[in-house]
Amino acid sequence: MGVRRKARECALQMLFSYDVTRPSVEELVETFWGEMAEAADDVREFANELVLGTVTHLDDIDERIRIRTEHWRIPRMAIVDRNLLRLAVYEFLHQPNTPRTVAINEALEIARRFSTNEATQFINGILDAIKRDLETQTGQEAPPPELAHQLR
Repeated sequence: MGVRRKARECALQMLFSYDVTRPSVEELVETFWGEMAEAADDVREFANELVLGTVTHLDDIDERIRIRTEHWRIPRMAIVDRNLLRLAVYEFLHQPNTPRTVAINEALEIARRFSTNEATQFINGILDAIKRDLETQTGQEAPPPELAHQLR
């Protein structure tokens, strides 16, 4: 498993915990890494960046998700699913070196591991719609596939 996927999985676990208990981000990070003894520095760094960024931009991220989930209220979604969506949307918006297609693929791989087949399809549909919205707004496609390969 690559460093970035491991970091995304750690970030998902931290966001799950944040969603349930709402600690400060500092407390969340300290508690999580205190229990995860064996994590490389680059995994920790990227996971922390994803969590801090997602929590900081949570209202904007949730609004983008809400727009594309007509019949689903965000609080009613499974915790894993909504946090995978949040994590990927954060990457869409604030991680320009991560192609949006890579963020979607990573979210789907993690969903296959931690959620259900139906959830994977749901997540794919929502993320694809948000990706199209962003590309329409900016008139830009995601970075080229050769860059996507380097980021895995």
